Amino acid sequence: MRAAQVVECGRPPVVADREPPAAPDGHVLVDVLAAPITPLDLLCATGTSYFGKPATPYVPGVQGVGRAGDRVVWFPMSAGMAPGDGSMAERAAVPEADLVPLPAGVDPVEIAALGLSAVAAHMALTWRGELAPGEQVIVLAAGGVVGQAAVQLARAAGARRVIAGARSQAAQARAGKAGADAVVALDTDDVGELARRFTAAADGPVDLVLDPLYGAPAAAAARALRPHGRLVNLGSSASETCPINSSTLRGKSLRLLGYTNNALTREQRAAAVTVVAEHAARGALAVAHEVMPLAEVGAAWQRQAGGGAAGRIVLRC
Repeated sequence: MRAAQVVECGRPPVVADREPPAAPDGHVLVDVLAAPITPLDLLCATGTSYFGKPATPYVPGVQGVGRAGDRVVWFPMSAGMAPGDGSMAERAAVPEADLVPLPAGVDPVEIAALGLSAVAAHMALTWRGELAPGEQVIVLAAGGVVGQAAVQLARAAGARRVIAGARSQAAQARAGKAGADAVVALDTDDVGELARRFTAAADGPVDLVLDPLYGAPAAAAARALRPHGRLVNLGSSASETCPINSSTLRGKSLRLLGYTNNALTREQRAAAVTVVAEHAARGALAVAHEVMPLAEVGAAWQRQAGGGAAGRIVLRC
């Protein structure tokens, strides 16, 4: 079979012919239809992640969509985080318990593009953030895949107003297309200036902030929160530290919450994938993405890593 293969950490994968995988007890062979190139894939393949340096060669891909018998399914993999191969191949061996059946007629590429990023957006908003109908939400990094999904999912959960924060003009445009009521430019690290922009864009105090950035944007958004408001952090794309003032935190009795997909049970993850797929099947959830063939994985990998892609790149396998 044809598969992407990381031969050396720090270098893009190459396409190679490999023996099809066997299916150990409890596993199912899945004919892969689509596999996204995600930030986690890129990080693991550098050999510098907290999971350690993976043994090479290996097939990357921490998630995918494929066909198992007569079912179209989403599935997770641990490639790069643990020994074994991933989804960027024509076929993958997946534990039966990890398969999540998808609604009839759903686009495999759309679901692959959404994947665990949309799961994070949904669960950070609802499970950790406890979003209630009628609340007002700020979504930071709203031009990214998590952010675009969060804007749409917040609306679907009943948010009355969704304010997006994004840095580049292209990211701001994606956030607007996702349905944000207002888009704030994150083109400065001046916390006071960003806080003024969020306050001006909001319809009164904000209830919840979804934050994949941390750093100055999170500190500014926190100032726009109401007393007892919540900020859920699920990333540090802007900075590993954040200058939230003690007076802001204490004066409003704010709740700062962390989120990671790694904390989900298998059942929680499957339920969240199902919610995401149902929204996508209705045409109510989509993110910017590109499709490239598995044969061009090297070029696709470099474009995704270098920020040259128009959204998430999905490999058609």
